[in-house]
Amino acid sequence: MKPIARDDVMGREQYERERPEFRRRIMVLKGKRRVPFGDHATIHFETRDTMLYQVQEMLRTEGSWERPGAVGDEIEAYNAIVPAGRELSGTLMLEYETPEERAVRLGELVGLDRHLFLHIGSTEPVAAIFDNAQVSPTRVSSVQYVKFHLSEVQAALVKASGTVLRLVADHPAYRAQAVLSEETRRELASDLD
Repeated sequence: MKPIARDDVMGREQYERERPEFRRRIMVLKGKRRVPFGDHATIHFETRDTMLYQVQEMLRTEGSWERPGAVGDEIEAYNAIVPAGRELSGTLMLEYETPEERAVRLGELVGLDRHLFLHIGSTEPVAAIFDNAQVSPTRVSSVQYVKFHLSEVQAALVKASGTVLRLVADHPAYRAQAVLSEETRRELASDLD
């Protein structure tokens, strides 16, 4: 998938004009790529368009279009999450109701980076690769960026209609699984070069 380039980023005035329609389109897209699993986890499979939206929203929120280097910094940060080649990319959200519960549970989830897998048909499970900057020996972050590197066979299976994809967490403190919808499978197939 092509990375985000400087020319893809709208300026402040253009983005404000186009934002309602752009945002509506991205929310529909995100809905097709959102996979809840278990009571406290959701993965949002990302694509170039969802990351371009994040770049635009960060610039808008921070009002930083004119700050030297700001656009390039945002592009660099979010291009790291854009899937490339035979790769799927996601934002894993760990959600708990209160800050106190979140603090306890995130401490219990140390090691989650070794316990999240994508099952593609009957092939070997694909281990999630976590961003090392978000992994600590004492707790995990409630937002994790993960990637799944697929073999050629697995990529072909993701593209094949009807292939069953399952997300599985087998951590001692969090066991859950979800079967991805056919609509989500089709979306993910479009990410693979």
